[in-house]
Amino acid sequence: MEKHLKGISNHHRIGILLLIGSRNKITLEDIVKSLGANEKTIGEHTRKLYNAGLINKNYRGRFVEHSLSPYGKKFVDF
Repeated sequence: MEKHLKGISNHHRIGILLLIGSRNKITLEDIVKSLGANEKTIGEHTRKLYNAGLINKNYRGRFVEHSLSPYGKKFVDF
């Protein structure tokens, strides 16, 4: 539980999690455009969400698609 809570302990990560939850799959580039933030910052936050087990990453060529993990879905539903 601590790992998951640390994963959402930032307003950017909460925003990213809710954005991913509103779509089935979303690329890092689309997250950056939607949130209007720096790509490196968003990349670091998605890495932390992934390490916390809240999102999944699927590599498609040079793009990375993000989707919610089962735990991520529970947090978004909460």
